[in-house]
This record gives sequence, structure tokens and C-alpha cells, in this order.
Amino acid sequence: MEDFKSHISKLREDFVKGTLSEADVSTDPFHQFTSWLKQAADSKIPEFQAMNIATVSADGKPSSRIVYLREFENNAFSFYTNYNSKKAKELEKNPNASFTFFWPELERQVRIEGNIEKASAAQSDAYYNARPYDSKAGAWASDQSHELFSRGDLELKIEEIKSKYSPEAIKRPDFWGGLVLKANYYEFWQGRKSRLHDRIIYDLKNNNWVISRLSP
Repeated sequence: MEDFKSHISKLREDFVKGTLSEADVSTDPFHQFTSWLKQAADSKIPEFQAMNIATVSADGKPSSRIVYLREFENNAFSFYTNYNSKKAKELEKNPNASFTFFWPELERQVRIEGNIEKASAAQSDAYYNARPYDSKAGAWASDQSHELFSRGDLELKIEEIKSKYSPEAIKRPDFWGGLVLKANYYEFWQGRKSRLHDRIIYDLKNNNWVISRLSP
């Protein structure tokens, strides 16, 4: 174990795959994000749409987890969850959240901050109705973030849901749906040699995006 700890402490990686300058980026952060996301997809990066979402509880404790970006348009980024989950309950109290995308193959990160609000019922219905039947049943069966006695109990509940609702009849539960982050801050990070990374930010001020550079 000590050898492994020593190995971790000595790991170094020089990032040499790209640069990022104020002159190169789009004046619109959403266009810049879309371009980078597409490059990640074109590079065949596994789970390129996965993002870490960080929330803060009412008593100031941070929490984070990985979710999938499902829709994005005009600085609005959507994912789906149980509204009784830990993250959803925290966001009810404090709607500020942060997303982080990490694409190590491109030596890039993107961080997006903003306020969370519930998606419309129509948006949530459309996404839920497009899910596979097993995923629809799972949304009903899982009391997300709450204690579960055993895996067997969960599987039994799923079978009960399936016996109650056919694939044609199952509808979205009221406690499950979309959450949408409305962005007010972006950071684009490009790894550089000797940890002298490029960090370009967009900050929304008076309805205008102000572009600046941060020290690495």
C-alpha cells in the first residue's frame, strides 16, 4: 500500500494536445460549449455526455454525483431525476448548482454554473415517454436516495410495477422529471505543459457575456 501511495504522489502528466486563447474562442459560450461537446463525441470518448453536478445542502454541506446531460439549448442544460432525491431536495432549498465535464482524451474540462429550475411537464413527459420500458418502471420503483433494505426488495417492486402497468399504459410519475440549469458562468479549461493551463471564463453581467482569463 505504501508503494501505491508513493506511486500516486509521483504521477505527472504534461498536457500538450491543445491551447486556448481569447482570440480563438467564440463570443458566445453556448456555441463554444457545443463545439467542444461535439469534438468530444467525434473523438469517441466514452460517456462524453456525463457530467458531475455539485449541490449544497441547507446547512452548507456540498455533495456531488455524475449524471447525464440529456438536452441543451440557449444556455439551458437538462437532466432527469427523482424529485425526492437528495440532489433535487437540496436544489429546492438552494437552486445554485455547478456542472463539470471532463474529457481527459482531449485534456479538457468545462465548468458551468447557474440556477436550477424544474422542466415543464411537457418536456419531462416527452423524455420519459422515449425511455425503454424497464427504465420507466425503474423510475416508479426507485425511492431514490432513500434507504433500501435489499436488492431483492427493489427487484420485487419493479416486478409489481410491471404487473400493474403495461408498456402502453405506464405514465411518468409526478415525482420524477427534468431539472434545468440556466447558465450564468462558464469556464473552459485546456491542459497545458507544466501545469500552466489555459482557463477562459464567460461571466454573465448585465445580460452580456464578459470573457476573461484566469491564472492556472
